[in-house]
Amino acid sequence: MNNGDTAFVLICAALVFIMTPGLGFFYGGLGRRKNVINNIMAVTFIMGLGVVMWVAFGYSLSFSGNTRGIFGSFDDLFLLKTKLDDPSPYANSIPSLAFVAFQMMFALITPAIITGAAAGRMRFKALFLFIAFWSILVYYPLAHMVWGEDGLLGASGLGSIDFAGGNVVHISSGVSGLVLCLLLGKRQGYEHTSYRMHNVPFVALGMALLWFGWFGFNAGSALAANSLAAHAFMTTALATAAGLLSWMILDVLTRGKTTLISACTGVVVGLVAITPGAGFVPVWSALIIGLTAGPMCFLGITLIKKKLKIDDALDAFGCHGIGGIWGGLMTGFFSDPLINSAAKQGLIFGETKQFCAQVVAILTSIGVAAVGTLICCGLVRLFTVLRVSKRDELVGLDASQHGENAYPSFNGLD
Repeated sequence: MNNGDTAFVLICAALVFIMTPGLGFFYGGLGRRKNVINNIMAVTFIMGLGVVMWVAFGYSLSFSGNTRGIFGSFDDLFLLKTKLDDPSPYANSIPSLAFVAFQMMFALITPAIITGAAAGRMRFKALFLFIAFWSILVYYPLAHMVWGEDGLLGASGLGSIDFAGGNVVHISSGVSGLVLCLLLGKRQGYEHTSYRMHNVPFVALGMALLWFGWFGFNAGSALAANSLAAHAFMTTALATAAGLLSWMILDVLTRGKTTLISACTGVVVGLVAITPGAGFVPVWSALIIGLTAGPMCFLGITLIKKKLKIDDALDAFGCHGIGGIWGGLMTGFFSDPLINSAAKQGLIFGETKQFCAQVVAILTSIGVAAVGTLICCGLVRLFTVLRVSKRDELVGLDASQHGENAYPSFNGLD
Protein backbone atom coordinates (compact mmCIF):
# COMPACT_ATOMS: atom_id res chain seq x y z
CA MET A 1 0.00 0.00 0.00
CA ASN A 2 1.05 3.58 -0.65
CA ASN A 3 0.92 6.28 2.03
CA GLY A 4 0.53 9.07 -0.53
CA ASP A 5 -2.42 7.40 -2.22
CA THR A 6 -4.03 6.70 1.14
CA ALA A 7 -3.67 10.31 2.28
CA PHE A 8 -5.05 11.56 -1.05
CA VAL A 9 -8.14 9.34 -0.94
CA LEU A 10 -8.90 10.25 2.69
CA ILE A 11 -8.59 13.97 1.89
CA CYS A 12 -10.89 13.49 -1.08
CA ALA A 13 -13.36 11.66 1.17
CA ALA A 14 -13.42 14.71 3.45
CA LEU A 15 -13.96 16.96 0.41
CA VAL A 16 -16.92 14.85 -0.70
CA PHE A 17 -18.33 15.00 2.82
CA ILE A 18 -18.41 18.82 2.78
CA MET A 19 -20.61 18.65 -0.31
CA THR A 20 -23.54 17.37 1.76
CA PRO A 21 -23.82 20.37 4.14
CA GLY A 22 -22.99 22.51 1.10
CA LEU A 23 -26.07 21.08 -0.61
CA GLY A 24 -28.02 21.97 2.52
CA PHE A 25 -27.06 25.64 2.14
CA PHE A 26 -27.82 25.47 -1.59
CA TYR A 27 -31.30 24.05 -1.02
CA GLY A 28 -31.90 26.20 2.06
CA GLY A 29 -31.27 29.38 0.11
CA LEU A 30 -33.42 28.31 -2.84
CA GLY A 31 -36.42 27.47 -0.66
CA ARG A 32 -38.95 29.61 1.18
CA ARG A 33 -37.96 31.33 4.41
CA LYS A 34 -40.50 29.32 6.39
CA ASN A 35 -38.88 26.07 5.18
CA VAL A 36 -35.16 26.83 5.42
CA ILE A 37 -34.59 24.73 8.56
CA ASN A 38 -36.49 21.82 7.04
CA ASN A 39 -34.54 22.03 3.78
CA ILE A 40 -31.22 21.99 5.64
CA MET A 41 -32.37 19.35 8.12
CA ALA A 42 -33.51 17.11 5.25
CA VAL A 43 -29.85 16.95 4.21
CA THR A 44 -28.34 16.98 7.71
CA PHE A 45 -30.09 13.87 9.06
CA ILE A 46 -28.71 11.84 6.16
CA MET A 47 -25.19 12.50 7.46
CA GLY A 48 -26.18 10.46 10.51
CA LEU A 49 -28.45 7.83 9.00
CA GLY A 50 -26.25 7.29 5.94
CA VAL A 51 -23.05 6.64 7.90
CA VAL A 52 -24.72 4.16 10.28
CA MET A 53 -26.40 2.27 7.44
CA TRP A 54 -23.22 2.22 5.36
CA VAL A 55 -21.12 0.70 8.13
CA ALA A 56 -23.88 -1.71 9.26
CA PHE A 57 -24.72 -3.18 5.85
CA GLY A 58 -24.50 -0.62 3.03
CA TYR A 59 -20.86 -1.26 2.15
CA SER A 60 -21.38 -5.01 2.27
CA LEU A 61 -24.42 -4.85 -0.02
CA SER A 62 -22.58 -2.56 -2.44
CA PHE A 63 -19.00 -3.83 -2.60
CA SER A 64 -18.57 -7.11 -0.70
CA GLY A 65 -19.19 -10.25 -2.74
CA ASN A 66 -21.66 -10.53 -5.58
CA THR A 67 -25.28 -11.69 -5.92
CA ARG A 68 -26.30 -12.07 -9.57
CA GLY A 69 -24.53 -8.84 -10.46
CA ILE A 70 -27.21 -6.78 -8.66
CA PHE A 71 -26.25 -6.81 -4.98
CA GLY A 72 -23.12 -7.51 -3.04
CA SER A 73 -23.65 -9.80 -0.06
CA PHE A 74 -24.04 -9.86 3.71
CA ASP A 75 -20.47 -11.11 4.18
CA ASP A 76 -19.06 -7.90 5.65
CA LEU A 77 -21.77 -6.55 7.95
CA PHE A 78 -20.44 -3.89 10.32
CA LEU A 79 -17.10 -4.23 8.47
CA LEU A 80 -16.27 -7.27 10.60
CA LYS A 81 -14.22 -8.83 7.78
CA THR A 82 -12.47 -5.60 6.80
CA LYS A 83 -9.08 -5.78 8.51
CA LEU A 84 -6.93 -2.80 9.42
CA ASP A 85 -4.07 -3.61 7.03
CA ASP A 86 -6.06 -5.20 4.20
CA PRO A 87 -5.58 -3.51 0.81
CA SER A 88 -8.81 -2.64 -0.95
CA PRO A 89 -9.84 -5.09 -3.68
CA TYR A 90 -10.77 -2.01 -5.73
CA ALA A 91 -7.41 -0.24 -5.35
CA ASN A 92 -4.53 -2.22 -3.88
CA SER A 93 -2.44 0.88 -3.05
CA ILE A 94 -4.91 2.00 -0.35
CA PRO A 95 -6.35 0.18 2.70
CA SER A 96 -9.89 -1.15 2.48
CA LEU A 97 -11.10 1.30 5.12
CA ALA A 98 -9.97 4.24 2.97
CA PHE A 99 -12.12 2.95 0.11
CA VAL A 100 -15.00 2.33 2.52
CA ALA A 101 -14.75 5.91 3.79
CA PHE A 102 -14.56 7.43 0.31
CA GLN A 103 -17.57 5.52 -0.99
CA MET A 104 -19.49 6.25 2.21
CA MET A 105 -19.54 9.94 1.32
CA PHE A 106 -21.19 9.14 -2.01
CA ALA A 107 -23.89 7.25 -0.11
CA LEU A 108 -24.60 10.48 1.83
CA ILE A 109 -24.75 13.06 -0.95
CA THR A 110 -26.84 10.94 -3.35
CA PRO A 111 -30.09 10.63 -1.37
CA ALA A 112 -29.63 14.20 -0.16
CA ILE A 113 -30.10 15.39 -3.75
CA ILE A 114 -33.59 13.86 -3.85
CA THR A 115 -34.81 16.05 -0.97
CA GLY A 116 -34.79 19.11 -3.23
CA ALA A 117 -37.60 17.70 -5.35
CA ALA A 118 -39.88 17.18 -2.33
CA ALA A 119 -39.07 20.47 -0.60
CA GLY A 120 -41.88 22.32 1.16
CA ARG A 121 -44.45 19.55 1.38
CA MET A 122 -43.15 16.18 2.60
CA ARG A 123 -43.51 15.03 6.20
CA PHE A 124 -40.15 14.71 7.90
CA LYS A 125 -40.99 11.27 9.29
CA ALA A 126 -41.95 10.10 5.80
CA LEU A 127 -38.74 11.53 4.33
CA PHE A 128 -36.62 9.80 6.96
CA LEU A 129 -38.17 6.43 6.17
CA PHE A 130 -38.06 7.03 2.42
CA ILE A 131 -34.31 7.76 2.45
CA ALA A 132 -33.64 4.60 4.47
CA PHE A 133 -35.67 2.41 2.10
CA TRP A 134 -34.30 4.15 -1.00
CA SER A 135 -30.68 3.60 0.02
CA ILE A 136 -31.34 -0.13 0.32
CA LEU A 137 -33.51 -0.62 -2.77
CA VAL A 138 -31.92 1.84 -5.21
CA TYR A 139 -28.51 3.19 -4.20
CA TYR A 140 -26.77 0.06 -2.93
CA PRO A 141 -27.87 -2.08 -5.92
CA LEU A 142 -26.86 0.58 -8.45
CA ALA A 143 -23.49 1.10 -6.76
CA HIS A 144 -22.83 -2.62 -7.06
CA MET A 145 -24.15 -2.95 -10.60
CA VAL A 146 -21.95 -0.11 -11.87
CA TRP A 147 -18.85 -0.21 -9.63
CA GLY A 148 -18.90 -3.54 -7.78
CA GLU A 149 -16.92 -6.62 -8.73
CA ASP A 150 -18.89 -8.58 -11.36
CA GLY A 151 -21.59 -5.90 -11.38
CA LEU A 152 -24.26 -6.21 -14.05
CA LEU A 153 -23.51 -2.88 -15.74
CA GLY A 154 -19.76 -2.58 -15.12
CA ALA A 155 -16.60 -3.81 -16.80
CA SER A 156 -17.32 -7.52 -16.37
CA GLY A 157 -20.97 -7.11 -17.38
CA LEU A 158 -22.43 -4.70 -19.88
CA GLY A 159 -19.20 -2.71 -20.10
CA SER A 160 -20.61 0.75 -19.33
CA ILE A 161 -18.35 3.29 -17.66
CA ASP A 162 -19.18 5.79 -14.93
CA PHE A 163 -16.12 7.43 -13.42
CA ALA A 164 -17.67 9.18 -10.41
CA GLY A 165 -21.42 8.66 -10.42
CA GLY A 166 -23.42 9.77 -13.44
CA ASN A 167 -25.69 6.73 -13.14
CA VAL A 168 -25.15 5.86 -9.50
CA VAL A 169 -25.48 9.38 -8.08
CA HIS A 170 -27.15 11.83 -10.44
CA ILE A 171 -29.50 9.84 -12.67
CA SER A 172 -30.71 7.77 -9.72
CA SER A 173 -31.38 10.78 -7.48
CA GLY A 174 -32.76 12.98 -10.26
CA VAL A 175 -35.22 10.40 -11.58
CA SER A 176 -36.25 9.43 -8.06
CA GLY A 177 -36.82 13.09 -7.26
CA LEU A 178 -39.07 13.45 -10.31
CA VAL A 179 -41.16 10.40 -9.38
CA LEU A 180 -41.40 11.53 -5.76
CA CYS A 181 -42.57 15.05 -6.60
CA LEU A 182 -45.22 13.60 -8.95
CA LEU A 183 -46.51 11.37 -6.16
CA LEU A 184 -46.55 14.24 -3.68
CA GLY A 185 -48.31 16.68 -5.98
CA LYS A 186 -47.75 20.41 -6.29
CA ARG A 187 -47.21 22.84 -3.45
CA GLN A 188 -50.13 25.06 -2.54
CA GLY A 189 -50.27 28.12 -4.78
CA TYR A 190 -47.59 26.71 -7.08
CA GLU A 191 -49.32 27.93 -10.26
CA HIS A 192 -50.65 31.22 -8.93
CA THR A 193 -47.86 32.87 -6.95
CA SER A 194 -44.39 34.01 -7.88
CA TYR A 195 -41.68 31.92 -6.26
CA ARG A 196 -39.40 33.78 -3.88
CA MET A 197 -35.96 32.40 -2.99
CA HIS A 198 -35.27 33.60 0.49
CA ASN A 199 -31.44 33.78 0.65
CA VAL A 200 -29.36 34.04 -2.53
CA PRO A 201 -26.03 34.30 -0.62
CA PHE A 202 -26.83 30.89 0.94
CA VAL A 203 -27.13 29.52 -2.59
CA ALA A 204 -23.75 30.98 -3.55
CA LEU A 205 -22.15 29.56 -0.40
CA GLY A 206 -23.63 26.14 -1.13
CA MET A 207 -22.40 26.32 -4.73
CA ALA A 208 -18.87 27.16 -3.56
CA LEU A 209 -18.80 24.22 -1.15
CA LEU A 210 -20.16 21.90 -3.82
CA TRP A 211 -17.59 22.95 -6.41
CA PHE A 212 -14.78 22.71 -3.85
CA GLY A 213 -15.86 19.26 -2.71
CA TRP A 214 -16.49 18.06 -6.25
CA PHE A 215 -12.77 18.13 -7.01
CA GLY A 216 -12.46 15.38 -4.42
CA PHE A 217 -15.57 13.70 -5.80
CA ASN A 218 -14.13 13.34 -9.29
CA ALA A 219 -10.34 13.40 -8.83
CA GLY A 220 -10.61 11.07 -5.83
CA SER A 221 -12.39 8.50 -7.98
CA ALA A 222 -9.01 7.69 -9.50
CA LEU A 223 -8.33 6.14 -6.05
CA ALA A 224 -4.68 7.19 -6.26
CA ALA A 225 -2.61 10.37 -6.36
CA ASN A 226 -1.66 9.93 -10.00
CA SER A 227 -1.99 11.42 -13.46
CA LEU A 228 -5.57 10.18 -13.86
CA ALA A 229 -6.58 12.11 -10.75
CA ALA A 230 -4.96 15.24 -12.19
CA HIS A 231 -6.78 14.65 -15.47
CA ALA A 232 -10.13 14.31 -13.69
CA PHE A 233 -9.41 17.48 -11.73
CA MET A 234 -8.86 19.46 -14.93
CA THR A 235 -11.85 18.09 -16.83
CA THR A 236 -13.97 18.93 -13.79
CA ALA A 237 -12.68 22.50 -13.64
CA LEU A 238 -13.15 23.12 -17.36
CA ALA A 239 -16.63 21.61 -17.75
CA THR A 240 -17.87 23.46 -14.68
CA ALA A 241 -16.53 26.79 -15.88
CA ALA A 242 -18.14 26.17 -19.27
CA GLY A 243 -21.45 25.29 -17.62
CA LEU A 244 -21.36 28.52 -15.63
CA LEU A 245 -20.71 30.62 -18.73
CA SER A 246 -23.29 28.82 -20.87
CA TRP A 247 -26.02 29.41 -18.28
CA MET A 248 -25.05 33.09 -18.03
CA ILE A 249 -25.41 33.38 -21.81
CA LEU A 250 -28.82 31.70 -21.65
CA ASP A 251 -29.78 34.14 -18.92
CA VAL A 252 -28.90 37.13 -21.10
CA LEU A 253 -30.78 35.68 -24.07
CA THR A 254 -33.95 34.95 -22.09
CA ARG A 255 -33.94 37.64 -19.35
CA GLY A 256 -31.68 40.35 -20.72
CA LYS A 257 -29.38 40.19 -17.70
CA THR A 258 -27.43 37.68 -15.64
CA THR A 259 -28.37 36.53 -12.15
CA LEU A 260 -26.31 34.92 -9.40
CA ILE A 261 -28.85 32.12 -9.06
CA SER A 262 -28.40 31.24 -12.72
CA ALA A 263 -24.62 31.33 -12.45
CA CYS A 264 -24.76 28.96 -9.46
CA THR A 265 -27.14 26.65 -11.35
CA GLY A 266 -24.76 26.57 -14.30
CA VAL A 267 -21.93 25.52 -12.00
CA VAL A 268 -23.94 22.58 -10.66
CA VAL A 269 -25.02 21.51 -14.14
CA GLY A 270 -21.43 21.56 -15.39
CA LEU A 271 -20.29 19.52 -12.40
CA VAL A 272 -23.02 16.94 -12.90
CA ALA A 273 -22.42 16.54 -16.63
CA ILE A 274 -18.68 15.89 -16.36
CA THR A 275 -18.95 13.45 -13.44
CA PRO A 276 -19.40 10.20 -15.42
CA GLY A 277 -16.66 11.03 -17.90
CA ALA A 278 -14.12 12.99 -15.83
CA GLY A 279 -11.54 10.21 -16.03
CA PHE A 280 -12.48 8.87 -19.46
CA VAL A 281 -12.74 11.83 -21.87
CA PRO A 282 -10.08 14.24 -23.23
CA VAL A 283 -9.66 17.59 -21.49
CA TRP A 284 -10.78 19.51 -24.58
CA SER A 285 -14.06 17.59 -24.70
CA ALA A 286 -14.91 18.79 -21.18
CA LEU A 287 -15.42 22.25 -22.68
CA ILE A 288 -18.05 20.87 -25.08
CA ILE A 289 -19.73 18.83 -22.36
CA GLY A 290 -20.04 21.84 -20.06
CA LEU A 291 -21.21 24.22 -22.79
CA THR A 292 -23.89 21.84 -24.06
CA ALA A 293 -25.07 20.69 -20.61
CA GLY A 294 -26.31 24.20 -19.85
CA PRO A 295 -28.81 24.40 -22.75
CA MET A 296 -29.90 20.77 -22.26
CA CYS A 297 -30.77 21.28 -18.60
CA PHE A 298 -32.19 24.75 -19.26
CA LEU A 299 -34.57 23.32 -21.86
CA GLY A 300 -35.36 20.40 -19.60
CA ILE A 301 -36.33 22.65 -16.73
CA THR A 302 -38.32 24.92 -19.03
CA LEU A 303 -40.15 22.21 -20.97
CA ILE A 304 -40.57 19.51 -18.36
CA LYS A 305 -41.12 21.64 -15.27
CA LYS A 306 -42.91 24.70 -16.59
CA LYS A 307 -44.80 23.38 -19.61
CA LEU A 308 -45.95 20.20 -17.90
CA LYS A 309 -46.37 22.04 -14.56
CA ILE A 310 -44.38 19.49 -12.58
CA ASP A 311 -43.40 20.84 -9.17
CA ASP A 312 -39.78 19.72 -8.93
CA ALA A 313 -39.28 22.28 -6.16
CA LEU A 314 -35.51 22.83 -6.38
CA ASP A 315 -34.87 21.29 -9.82
CA ALA A 316 -33.34 18.02 -8.65
CA PHE A 317 -34.38 16.28 -11.87
CA GLY A 318 -33.71 19.28 -14.10
CA CYS A 319 -30.11 19.61 -12.94
CA HIS A 320 -29.09 16.14 -11.78
CA GLY A 321 -31.35 13.84 -13.78
CA ILE A 322 -31.00 15.54 -17.15
CA GLY A 323 -27.40 16.57 -16.49
CA GLY A 324 -26.47 13.01 -15.53
CA ILE A 325 -28.15 11.53 -18.60
CA TRP A 326 -26.42 14.03 -20.89
CA GLY A 327 -23.07 13.45 -19.21
CA GLY A 328 -23.41 9.68 -19.54
CA LEU A 329 -24.17 9.98 -23.25
CA MET A 330 -21.27 12.37 -23.80
CA THR A 331 -18.98 9.95 -21.98
CA GLY A 332 -19.89 7.31 -24.56
CA PHE A 333 -19.33 9.88 -27.31
CA PHE A 334 -15.87 11.12 -26.24
CA SER A 335 -14.38 8.19 -24.25
CA ASP A 336 -10.75 7.40 -25.06
CA PRO A 337 -8.89 4.25 -23.90
CA LEU A 338 -5.59 6.17 -24.12
CA ILE A 339 -6.77 8.15 -21.09
CA ASN A 340 -8.23 5.21 -19.20
CA SER A 341 -7.90 1.62 -20.34
CA ALA A 342 -11.27 0.78 -18.75
CA ALA A 343 -12.97 2.67 -21.58
CA LYS A 344 -13.47 1.78 -25.20
CA GLN A 345 -13.29 4.26 -28.06
CA GLY A 346 -16.27 6.59 -28.14
CA LEU A 347 -18.67 7.41 -30.93
CA ILE A 348 -16.54 10.33 -32.10
CA PHE A 349 -13.83 7.83 -33.06
CA GLY A 350 -16.27 5.78 -35.12
CA GLU A 351 -16.94 3.05 -32.55
CA THR A 352 -20.46 2.35 -31.26
CA LYS A 353 -19.98 -0.29 -28.53
CA GLN A 354 -19.21 2.09 -25.67
CA PHE A 355 -21.95 4.52 -26.59
CA CYS A 356 -24.54 1.73 -26.80
CA ALA A 357 -23.42 0.39 -23.43
CA GLN A 358 -23.91 3.87 -21.99
CA VAL A 359 -27.44 4.09 -23.37
CA VAL A 360 -28.44 0.71 -21.91
CA ALA A 361 -26.89 1.57 -18.53
CA ILE A 362 -28.72 4.91 -18.44
CA LEU A 363 -32.06 3.28 -19.26
CA THR A 364 -31.44 0.62 -16.63
CA SER A 365 -30.58 3.26 -14.02
CA ILE A 366 -33.75 5.19 -14.86
CA GLY A 367 -35.83 2.04 -14.49
CA VAL A 368 -34.25 1.00 -11.19
CA ALA A 369 -34.68 4.51 -9.76
CA ALA A 370 -38.29 4.91 -10.90
CA VAL A 371 -39.51 1.49 -9.81
CA GLY A 372 -37.50 1.61 -6.60
CA THR A 373 -38.99 5.00 -5.70
CA LEU A 374 -42.53 3.72 -6.22
CA ILE A 375 -41.81 0.75 -3.96
CA CYS A 376 -40.21 2.96 -1.31
CA CYS A 377 -43.21 5.30 -1.25
CA GLY A 378 -45.52 2.30 -0.91
CA LEU A 379 -43.50 1.07 2.05
CA VAL A 380 -43.50 4.50 3.69
CA ARG A 381 -47.28 4.71 3.38
CA LEU A 382 -47.54 1.63 5.60
CA PHE A 383 -46.21 3.79 8.44
CA THR A 384 -47.27 7.36 7.68
CA VAL A 385 -48.68 9.66 5.01
CA LEU A 386 -46.22 11.25 2.63
CA ARG A 387 -47.43 14.82 2.63
CA VAL A 388 -47.97 17.36 5.39
CA SER A 389 -51.44 18.80 5.98
CA LYS A 390 -52.55 21.98 4.21
CA ARG A 391 -52.31 23.88 7.47
CA ASP A 392 -48.77 22.64 8.19
CA GLU A 393 -47.69 23.52 4.66
CA LEU A 394 -49.13 27.02 4.99
CA VAL A 395 -47.49 27.59 8.38
CA GLY A 396 -44.20 26.23 7.07
CA LEU A 397 -42.30 23.03 7.69
CA ASP A 398 -39.83 24.68 10.05
CA ALA A 399 -42.56 25.26 12.62
CA SER A 400 -44.78 22.26 11.86
CA GLN A 401 -42.09 19.58 11.51
CA HIS A 402 -39.33 20.87 13.80
CA GLY A 403 -40.81 23.51 16.08
CA GLU A 404 -38.04 25.92 15.11
CA ASN A 405 -37.79 29.33 13.50
CA ALA A 406 -34.63 30.31 11.66
CA TYR A 407 -35.37 34.02 12.08
CA PRO A 408 -36.95 35.20 15.37
CA SER A 409 -38.55 38.25 13.74
CA PHE A 410 -40.06 36.22 10.91
CA ASN A 411 -43.85 36.53 10.63
CA GLY A 412 -44.33 33.11 8.99
CA LEU A 413 -45.87 34.35 5.73
CA ASP A 414 -42.93 34.11 3.28
